[in-house]
Amino acid sequence: MYDIHYWPTPNGKKVTILLEELGAPYTIVPCNIGKGDQFKDEFLAIGPNNRMPAMVDHDPPGGGAPISVFESGAIMMYIAEKEGRFFPQDPRGKAEVTQWVIWQMANQGPKTGECGHFRRLGDTRGDQSYAVRRFTDEVNRMYGVLNNRLYDRPYLAGDAYTIADMICYPWTVGWEAQGQDINEFKYFKRWFEELGARPAVQRGMAVTAGPAVDPASLSPEERESLMKLLYNQRARPAPVA
Repeated sequence: MYDIHYWPTPNGKKVTILLEELGAPYTIVPCNIGKGDQFKDEFLAIGPNNRMPAMVDHDPPGGGAPISVFESGAIMMYIAEKEGRFFPQDPRGKAEVTQWVIWQMANQGPKTGECGHFRRLGDTRGDQSYAVRRFTDEVNRMYGVLNNRLYDRPYLAGDAYTIADMICYPWTVGWEAQGQDINEFKYFKRWFEELGARPAVQRGMAVTAGPAVDPASLSPEERESLMKLLYNQRARPAPVA
């Protein structure tokens, strides 16, 4: 049984897609990032970067004490390797999948997140036009990377559907809010539509962890408090020995 400390963001949904594709048993442990659950000591014990998702495997390979893993890419590689599906373990197949998992974690996710941040921010913190253009263009480049990869193969790692596809998909469903037109990327669009039609992908994307908060319903003071909680964080002090 896997405990998934989760909130329904693209990073959380990557993991639930994999678990739904596997049909593996899991429990959602809500980690409400809007209320600061990611800063609680019990979460930091398994997710020291104070970012969800994090996972606890209560039935690890070889037995023994539960294993915890943080970072969505690491979680997906752990689960897929343990379950023996969607992550080939021969050297060539493993390298193909691993490089796209790392690409997503290092490039697609962070740049798309920054794009969304500055596009939502507008000019409430001064002129953001350079940042909006910078990250909107970079996200456009990412779609081009995916499109060029998919022009001669059905999936990112080749002929087989793998965690490389699952990890990238959730960050593409918001393409309109990212200032993109997926009709420019016909090979990506084919892949996007095929993945979106998979029942397990639909189930994984639909997993919730509690009632969503509509930012438009918040007062200016509440929005400002939420901004302070989620953004512009600095280093946490180390515990006193």
